[in-house]
Amino acid sequence: MTADATTRWPPISVVIATVDRPVLLRRAVSAVLDQDYPGPIQCVVVFDRGEPKPVDVEADGTHRELKLIRNTRTPGLAGARNAGIDAAVGELVAFCDDDDVWLPGKLVRQVRLWSEDPAASCVATSIVIDGGETQHERLAPARTTFQDFLRSRVTAIHPSSLLFRRADLLGGIGFVDEALPGSYGEDYELLLRAARTGDVIAVPEPLVRVDWARPSYFAGKWDMISDGLTYILDRVPEFAGERRGRARIEGQIAFAHAARSRRRPALRWAGRALAHNPAQLRAYGALAVATGVVPAQWLLDKVQERGRGL
Repeated sequence: MTADATTRWPPISVVIATVDRPVLLRRAVSAVLDQDYPGPIQCVVVFDRGEPKPVDVEADGTHRELKLIRNTRTPGLAGARNAGIDAAVGELVAFCDDDDVWLPGKLVRQVRLWSEDPAASCVATSIVIDGGETQHERLAPARTTFQDFLRSRVTAIHPSSLLFRRADLLGGIGFVDEALPGSYGEDYELLLRAARTGDVIAVPEPLVRVDWARPSYFAGKWDMISDGLTYILDRVPEFAGERRGRARIEGQIAFAHAARSRRRPALRWAGRALAHNPAQLRAYGALAVATGVVPAQWLLDKVQERGRGL
């Protein structure tokens, strides 16, 4: 691929996993099919834990196709995304959550950027977090390495912005990990594997609106969160050499245990986090919750008011 006038516009398949949110789904699908992208777009909607239902969005059937399928793999987000990858016909594969919205120009900007740096493993964009009454821009780094992802989740790189080569998802990078407990952290684990094969690059402009005006699917599912993060620590041995990044995840695990009123594991994980990084704020938050100083939800609300999560 080369940029500008000679840019090649390969066919793209967009995978949207959904569970019974028809109004939000229609909004997400419309934004995908309305992209001003010169090449073909296939939108694959994967219905998880249910049969496909009509989506009231028109597709011309030539350059824009809407395909509705049922998740026949492992129930959950990871299996649903992989079912979409299976059904995809595009050379490139993108993901979009059913409650998020692509802004005009997303795919064009990503393909042009990738044409300038074809060694990159995937392409993201910056995002806008929509909290209803507040909007927060999160600007993704122009380039993120594997070491960067070990150190930080880099939350400005959101799964709804990601664009991959389908061949890489079938080969070198691999599918979304369906063994992750509850699919929690599946995007982060996938980005770690992708970044092992090449840097992740990003369009600087926010071209995805991420909807935070409603509770996350994982809100309050503390067992799922602690199990998922523990799984990632166990699966990525390089965390052993990155104390700051390991402490970040250990602090999150500690907080999840504290929120479930599991004092002993909360204190144990918080201690590990602080041993690796004495400045790890999540560990102090876990200690405050575990010892009854503040409720977990109060602390979460304060953080999310700033468009961030724990």
